Amino acid sequence: MSMILSASVVRVRDGLPLSASTDYEQSTGMQECRKYFKMLSKKLSQLPDRCTLKTGHYNINFISSLGVSYMMLCTENYPSVLAFCFLDELQKEFITTYNMMKTNTAVRPYCFIEFDNFIQRTKQRYNNTRSLSTKMNLADMQTEIKLRPPYQISVSELGSANGFSHLSMAEYKGTGKISAAPHQRLEPVTLPGIVSFVLSLLCGALNLIRGFHAIESLLQNEGEDFSYVIAFFLGTAACFYQCYLFVYYTGWRNAKSFLTFGLICLCNMYLYELRNLWQLFFHVTVGAFSTLQIRLRQPQGKSPDYNV
Repeated sequence: MSMILSASVVRVRDGLPLSASTDYEQSTGMQECRKYFKMLSKKLSQLPDRCTLKTGHYNINFISSLGVSYMMLCTENYPSVLAFCFLDELQKEFITTYNMMKTNTAVRPYCFIEFDNFIQRTKQRYNNTRSLSTKMNLADMQTEIKLRPPYQISVSELGSANGFSHLSMAEYKGTGKISAAPHQRLEPVTLPGIVSFVLSLLCGALNLIRGFHAIESLLQNEGEDFSYVIAFFLGTAACFYQCYLFVYYTGWRNAKSFLTFGLICLCNMYLYELRNLWQLFFHVTVGAFSTLQIRLRQPQGKSPDYNV
């Protein structure tokens, strides 16, 4: 008998489970699928927004949207169109019930476990296909799946030494190439993020102004040290690059932000003779704050482009 067995809601950036159905069977096959759930959860940010993993007699399907992924386990003969319609209903209800601030700041696993009530009701409806009243939605989804089939993940890929790191650039069947990592969308900007962006721009502007003043002083006094000019302009570049890293996603983004912060610290250490302690503290603190905000603003799952 084809049916949906379980479902869960997971945060994309770190795989934190937000909610899940509480009706797992204890068979060997089901226990193995639970392991696959956990492995996939850790790689969601590197995968397309719609995927299927076939595991023997079971399939795991999931969609990702706005930083949250909706996963489900069903028998191998359960229709894909019903599976993704089911996931889409979970997505719409979850987005309506919980705002993104709550999902982004959640720290406890299964902190939205009450969402299981909706999962159970929806699962019962989809397990009784004769009672479904979404004929038009099913037709739309079937057309969408034909135009853009879910990416098929193999068990061998799941167990590979490098995980799914190569899939972010793999070919997505029906759509050509998946967008490269540098074009991946980031989570919505928060108020602290805006503050850090503005302060980084301010520090960059201050360094730029002081750099031009240092050039003027150098032209007027031949004994002035040209290295101060270099330090000011390096500080300017570092501050502006932090703004860039906050706005756009790039490869090795976190590592770049830490290196940039290190450059800011080195520049200010070199300029200690030209700045007082409060100025040095301000520039270093802003650099650290911006680095933290870059680290917190993670890539989000792609929004689905189908209308169901």
